Amino acid sequence: MTTVEVELFYFSIDTMKKLKRFIIVLLVLLAAFAVYVEIVNRNSKNMTYRQKILKAAYPAIMWLNKLTGSKSKKMENTQVKPPVTSFYDLKAKLSDGSELSFSTLKGKKVLLVNTASDCGYTNQYDDLQRLYNDNSSKLVVIAFPANDFKEQEKGTDADIAAFCKKNYGISFPLAQKSVVVQSAEQNPVFQWLTDSTKNGWCNQFPTWNFSKYLVNEEGVLTNYFDPGVSPANTEIRTAIRK
Repeated sequence: MTTVEVELFYFSIDTMKKLKRFIIVLLVLLAAFAVYVEIVNRNSKNMTYRQKILKAAYPAIMWLNKLTGSKSKKMENTQVKPPVTSFYDLKAKLSDGSELSFSTLKGKKVLLVNTASDCGYTNQYDDLQRLYNDNSSKLVVIAFPANDFKEQEKGTDADIAAFCKKNYGISFPLAQKSVVVQSAEQNPVFQWLTDSTKNGWCNQFPTWNFSKYLVNEEGVLTNYFDPGVSPANTEIRTAIRK
C-alpha cells in the first residue's frame, strides 16, 4: 500500500468510529426523549403520539419564542376606543349545539382564543383553564377551534370536546369548529375582532393557533396577544385585573 492509501485506510476507520459513536449518542438521546414524552403524558388520554410529542416539547417551543421574539406580538387599545358595532350583538354556536349570546357576558372580561388540538401551542389549554379558574368571577374564556393553520384541527366537534375534557379538564365554553382567518366563511366573532370598522381599532388577524383577544367588561376590545404569549404571562393577567 502506498502512503496515501494507508492514510485513507486509517481515515476511514477513524470516520467509522466517530459515526458509530454519533449513532449511539443519538439513539440514547432519542430513547431518553421517548421516556420523557411518556412521563409528561402519563395522565394523557387518547392522544396521538404527535400530540404527546408536542405536549412534551411545549416548554421548549415557548422558550424559543421568548428567545427569538417569534409570535410574541402584543397590542393594546391605549386610547380605549369604543367599538363601532356592539360586541354584545354577537353570538357563538357551542360544540354541544347550544348558542351563547354575548349579551349575557356584560360585566365580565372575555378572552377569545382560536385553538387547535395538533399544535405546538395546544398545551396552552391547560394555562387557559388555570387562568379561567383563577378569575372565574370576572372572566369568561371562549375557545374557537379552527383548522386554518396547517390543518391542525381535523377532528369533529365531538372529538375536539372529548379531547379537551379528557386531557385538560376544560370547563369554559368551547365553540363549534369554524374559520377564523379572513375569508367569506370567517366566523362573525372573528370578523368583529379583526376589523377596526367594527371593533374600533384592531385589524390584527390570528397569526397562528392560540392568538388571544381580550374584551373588557363594557364590550371594548382592549388587547391582542400572539400565540407565543402564554396565558400565564404577567401582561395577560395584569390586563384581566385592570
